Amino acid sequence: MDIDPTAPQLPGFDFPYCTYGRSLMVHADCFHWLRQVPDNSIDAVVTDPPYGVREYEARELEQRQCGKTGIWRIPPSFDGNKRAPLPRFTALDDRERQAVGQFFHEWTITLLPKLKPGAHVFVACNAFMCQLVFSSLMEGGLEFRTQIIRLVQTLRGGDRPKLGEQEFSDVCSLPRGGYEPWGLFRKPLPKGMPLRECLRTHGTGGLRRRMDGKPFLDVIPSERTPRCERHIANHPSLKPQSLMRQLVWSALPLGEGIVVDPFMGSGSTLAAAETVGYRSIGIERHSDYYTLAGKAVPQLHALPINGATGAPPSHNAQGQLELEARTPVEPVAHHLVVTTGGDAGCDRAPAGG
Repeated sequence: MDIDPTAPQLPGFDFPYCTYGRSLMVHADCFHWLRQVPDNSIDAVVTDPPYGVREYEARELEQRQCGKTGIWRIPPSFDGNKRAPLPRFTALDDRERQAVGQFFHEWTITLLPKLKPGAHVFVACNAFMCQLVFSSLMEGGLEFRTQIIRLVQTLRGGDRPKLGEQEFSDVCSLPRGGYEPWGLFRKPLPKGMPLRECLRTHGTGGLRRRMDGKPFLDVIPSERTPRCERHIANHPSLKPQSLMRQLVWSALPLGEGIVVDPFMGSGSTLAAAETVGYRSIGIERHSDYYTLAGKAVPQLHALPINGATGAPPSHNAQGQLELEARTPVEPVAHHLVVTTGGDAGCDRAPAGG
């Protein structure tokens, strides 16, 4: 079967990949992949990276799957409902926190030259780690623009003291989390270049307004990822399509270009890009999640959100993006062939995925 001609393809790689519609899913370490990408070629990044150095290592994932403790905390059950494990970032010591900062600093330095001037970078985080992660991205050269607040009731925080639950039953160690911060960053515009000229020259620098003409907001009422989506993509940090479609839509101000997710996971960013009609590339180093993404992207893309069934995209009364459902088809597997020199022999093995 031929490759979809509308799928984004950048030369100079030697990694397994598959395509679906306008999406390209690559099985690779994002550091290795980014080093082979031409400079000034990425229009936007929307990603939910690992913001610890341990949670996606093989040993920790195995413990999570077996229901054992480790970096993954098993939340208490309520009303007989079993909760999914969550990373326990308070377990990181000073050395590990320093490693997190170094990881994101190196990632930013690797990513920055590959972005077009004015390209936006959306990075998911949590309230406990965002100060460390966001400062590392700024030190790496990205321009901090704002935080996007996803309003969602989480299971983070609110716990009674470990092994002292009965003795200190009226105490919680941290507030229960009611939001998720997304850092919004931008590659600096060339010196002296106004936004209008950056838009004309590179198609970047701003954010796309909603379909109703209103500006993109920095507070997004959201939801926990619906069960139907978690059934499709059993990834521990899967974000809902109702959120991802809004973020991805806003990432390309003129509705043209390529959205990249360097930590693809199960492909929620790519599925959202498919739905809003964008080209996208996802990079995933874990083979299980790469395989999962190949199956999940078509199904997540096909889901209606808020009961929407018609085209073109529109916003409902709450400002949420409504898009039509589509029939999923199977992705096409390929192998990218080296066409230019690269750095595939890098020994850098960053945490996460």
